[in-house]
Amino acid sequence: MKFHYYKDTDSLYIDLAERPAADSREVVPGVVLDLDADGHLVGIDIDHASTIVTLSRLEADSLPLASIAVGQR
Repeated sequence: MKFHYYKDTDSLYIDLAERPAADSREVVPGVVLDLDADGHLVGIDIDHASTIVTLSRLEADSLPLASIAVGQR
């Protein structure tokens, strides 16, 4: 799972799987779910992210993580 924040557009993309999206569905204004060819969720796109989520903190609880990578551009 990868989180991509684009400051210039204030959008957050949560990449849930390494499969391409084949369809997108806006579930509420500004929140789009990306689905693969089989209808499985592969990503979440959030517009105006800073007004919806707290971007200054990321917390993981009880995830079976093999590794953690932190990068900054």
